[in-house]
Amino acid sequence: MASEQEGPSGPDLKAGIRAADVADGALLAGRVDDDEVLLARRGQEWFAIGARCSHYSGPLAEGLMVGDTVRCPWHHACFDLRTGEPLRPPALNDLPAYDVEVRDGIVRVTARRTTTRTGLRRVKGPESVVIVGGGAAGNMAAETLRREGYAGPIIILDPDRDAPYDRPNLSKDYLAGNAPEEWIPLHPPEFYQDMGIELRHGARVASLDPRGRRVRLEDGGELPYGALLLATGATPVRLSAEVAGGGSEVHYLRTLADSRRIAGAAREGGRAVVLGASFIGLEVAASLRARKMDVQVVAPDARPLERVLGPELGDMVRRVHEEQGVRFHLGRKPARVVNGGVTLDNGETMPADLVVAGIGVRPNLQLAEAAGLTLDRGVLVNERLETSAPGIFAAGDIARWPDPHTGERIRVEHWVVAERQGQAAARGILGLGGPFDAVPFFWSAHYSMAINYVGHAERWDRIEVEGDPAAQDCTVRYHREGRVLAVATVGRDLAALKAEVELERAVGGRR
Repeated sequence: MASEQEGPSGPDLKAGIRAADVADGALLAGRVDDDEVLLARRGQEWFAIGARCSHYSGPLAEGLMVGDTVRCPWHHACFDLRTGEPLRPPALNDLPAYDVEVRDGIVRVTARRTTTRTGLRRVKGPESVVIVGGGAAGNMAAETLRREGYAGPIIILDPDRDAPYDRPNLSKDYLAGNAPEEWIPLHPPEFYQDMGIELRHGARVASLDPRGRRVRLEDGGELPYGALLLATGATPVRLSAEVAGGGSEVHYLRTLADSRRIAGAAREGGRAVVLGASFIGLEVAASLRARKMDVQVVAPDARPLERVLGPELGDMVRRVHEEQGVRFHLGRKPARVVNGGVTLDNGETMPADLVVAGIGVRPNLQLAEAAGLTLDRGVLVNERLETSAPGIFAAGDIARWPDPHTGERIRVEHWVVAERQGQAAARGILGLGGPFDAVPFFWSAHYSMAINYVGHAERWDRIEVEGDPAAQDCTVRYHREGRVLAVATVGRDLAALKAEVELERAVGGRR
């Protein structure tokens, strides 16, 4: 999460700097009065916007300029350098934009602009939009509809009474106790009121009527829709009853309420067992170590995350956790979880005050299946994210879409992908924009180490390692049939951004 800044630093851009001192394509962090401001040069054009990403306050001066946009080095948000508009998630809000003047070889950032874009555009659209799911995809879809000028009713239905919120933080800083709960909501309630977005918390959808274009609720109510977005997300895979017994001793992490319960059960000096060396499982392990618990991880794999990241990064991740005191039991499965302990399949028993299972998730496909939508290990959608039923779109964890980068249909369970699909689905609902072709991106944080991953490689025939994973300074490329499908970086944020652009351009060149 963002840390508190001591105040703006760098050159006084209001007083001015020499234009000759700023190279073409350069990004420079400076100040205007009490504001941190990013100055950017592209040829003879100059731009000035807020210097901190509106997601986690990443330093945009350390990012990458692409055309007249800038990308954040931390989590790849993208902003318009002319207006400060967030063009691509996980950016949340607009950044302030400033006027720039060049006179006698001196560049000065002058007035902060006061004009806002939101609400200036007007587009036609369906009579109403109903969104089932208030997570990453659903929230971003609602915001995008309004940003694109849609003025009709927008209703978000979600059984989670806390949604929408920053789900990735639930296993990271929030669970570790480093982020207060007031940082977790994506926006305050007034934001949705001001945007005219109706949030129905606790609302559960019983069924869909694609022909009649209606949503039936469990409380007996019905909602007509002009367009519908399914963004129902996923549910954690649970241990079998044979292993979990009554199940009350095992925690799962998906919601804010789940994270609260795990944090409430964590005790300094206590013993925690994490079942599963998934991203969620390992991030939970790191967070519980931050709370000074004794942590052991049980997983059937030979290495953590090897199926996603390969052996080199898998070994690095294990080493990072072991240096923090985590003990691994790899090649093992739980045979029984009982009050006060976990018994493994080899008969070993580990005492446990807290047990958390992170063994994967399953997409919530029940509504789509019952409505007769075409499924294939997810809800099949076209390049505009529309399902087999006209007027019904799907985004996020449930959507399997035609990915131009791999040439295959893929489904990805990551927050930023869900946000970007929500944005694309909203534009598809309005008949705007083209196919969804964003390069998938995710990040995973373990103590002070973070992995950035762009692209998608479910399988590969060669891994190319540049740098030293042991030193947490490397770029790892995943090849298949002579093509780079994905790139993971550690300690190289700018390299991750450049890899993202290269993957985008590779697709553009094949079209």
